[in-house]
Amino acid sequence: MAVNADPDRSPAGALEPVGVRDEATPLDATAPAAPDSSVVSLDAYVRAYVARVRSGDSGLLPVVCGLVLISVIFQVSNSHFLGVANLVNWLQQASLYMVMAMGIVFVLLLGEIDLSAGYVGLVGGAIAAEMLSGTHPWPLGLVIPIALLTTAAIGFGQGLLITRLGLPAFVVTLAGLLGWEGVLLLILGTGGTVPINDKYFTDIATGYFTNLTLSWVIVGALVVIAAFVLWRRDNRRRSSGLVAPPVALTVMKIVAIAVAGTALVLLVNANRSILKVAPIRGMPWFVLEVMGLLLIWTLFLGRTRPGRYIYAIGGNKEAARRAGVSTKWIRTMGFTICSVNAGAAGMLIAGQSGGMATSIDGGQLVLYSIAAAVIGGTSLFGGRGKAIHGVLGGLVIAGIVNGMALTGLSAQLQYVITGLVLLVAVTIDAVSHRRADTTV
Repeated sequence: MAVNADPDRSPAGALEPVGVRDEATPLDATAPAAPDSSVVSLDAYVRAYVARVRSGDSGLLPVVCGLVLISVIFQVSNSHFLGVANLVNWLQQASLYMVMAMGIVFVLLLGEIDLSAGYVGLVGGAIAAEMLSGTHPWPLGLVIPIALLTTAAIGFGQGLLITRLGLPAFVVTLAGLLGWEGVLLLILGTGGTVPINDKYFTDIATGYFTNLTLSWVIVGALVVIAAFVLWRRDNRRRSSGLVAPPVALTVMKIVAIAVAGTALVLLVNANRSILKVAPIRGMPWFVLEVMGLLLIWTLFLGRTRPGRYIYAIGGNKEAARRAGVSTKWIRTMGFTICSVNAGAAGMLIAGQSGGMATSIDGGQLVLYSIAAAVIGGTSLFGGRGKAIHGVLGGLVIAGIVNGMALTGLSAQLQYVITGLVLLVAVTIDAVSHRRADTTV
């Protein structure tokens, strides 16, 4: 029995170009039934991509256009928006949404929702803060695993309620949103704030490499690895006679990755000190942490059997069940991974804030993260999305928040504009889903 999963949107991960199909099927109506990879041209891929956009599958195009639009609008409003200091600040703000949104992608792929992730993450951050506070702090090597295991247990428990008892995910996670907010208040106590004095913990969120050469080495190694994987994947498809990008397009993708890596290193190695007295240069730790999580979850979704099963369940849960997939355990795993990422985001918040406080709004955090995943390209209807969507969507959300604060917009207008952006993203997703159904 065929399972309605779309491998084009899953296995290739962050490096796969928009509009390139992974299936061994004709590119368009004019292509032969069994295409010879030696005659597939760049023009054919361009035409195929245009056809896919017209059918409703726009890929990463909306989020890329959104990033360009945000940059232009806020740079015109405030000339400091694209300055070095604010760009790095933008990345730092985005790291929180990126990490949590990558976890949200898992539940959205399953066609589910998790409204509790914000406060689950803050509970993880509060546990870490409590363990690191006081006169006898715990070793950092134990604090981080314990906090992550706690959030994983929360996600696992909620997943069991949803999959074993058949409770709606919306209701279970809404109850979690309220309940874990109460647990957070209990952990933080009457004072409402727990400071963290551990330098190594705060460096995880705010530290950076002072060795500028090391930034080049790390990013250069990542670019070489990405280029190797990309070339090897496309070349294997060509040699197998499957539909694959032409050599010219593969080279263009590798060049684009190299240019992006170079731009990133030039940005973080530039002096971002506002006062220009003591220079601040180097690769921030949070950039590497986001890259690491992106690599792990991209490989998991694209190269492992459970990752494939997640797409299959999101595409058609009943078909996946009849094909022998243990849908209950896979769905529970999705909620568990979401909570683990939430815990990682919660510790980033604690590190950036220098502690944990009751003033941090977990409800807003999870809504912004869901918006990031959807804006990035993950479908609310399940079966379509990648980890990279959470990263790109996080950039958009953080860019909007950062730009509005920089231009002095009121908090009321910031909520209204962010809500409108989410509404537009969901509308695009719904229209794309409807058009894709009508063209099948």
